[in-house]
Amino acid sequence: MDPSGIIAEAIGRERERAGLSLSALAKKASLAKSTLSQLEAGKGNPSIETLWAIATALEVPFSFLFENAPPQSRLIRAGDGEALSSEVSDYTAFLLSACPPNARRDLYRTTLRAGSVREADPHPKGTIEHAWVGSGRVRIGPRGAQEDLGANDYYAYPGDVPHTYEALSNTAVVLLVMESPR
Repeated sequence: MDPSGIIAEAIGRERERAGLSLSALAKKASLAKSTLSQLEAGKGNPSIETLWAIATALEVPFSFLFENAPPQSRLIRAGDGEALSSEVSDYTAFLLSACPPNARRDLYRTTLRAGSVREADPHPKGTIEHAWVGSGRVRIGPRGAQEDLGANDYYAYPGDVPHTYEALSNTAVVLLVMESPR
């Protein structure tokens, strides 16, 4: 199944689990009903902000919108994978591994470029983000508690409060693990 089909199926599944109508979810996610309808039909190219808004409104981890039966082994070479881009900053994320149903952790390789800040809304209550810098320099963390990190630095911080990601070098690559309580 292609990525838009997986997303469409997941939105419909999670909306039904939450007991929400299309209109109710659209309102809760601050989206147009027509936009949500198109996404559930497998049409459109949603931004990362749109998908985060849907996941937040459904009160599910972001990766639930990409759930598909994973293969036994999975290799994703640098530069490969389905890119999720921001509409408001130069930020790209690649979902590397969605958490299996009996656990809650999502793994992302993110690429940040200097000149813009990614302002992230709070994730579900109890979420912890783990950031490891593979290359470059970044300023990352909860607003008011950001830390400047270099290659091989690690920082764990609350992800259930507003937080930011900013490249301090021309380009930075960060491994993000989002850990959510069950």
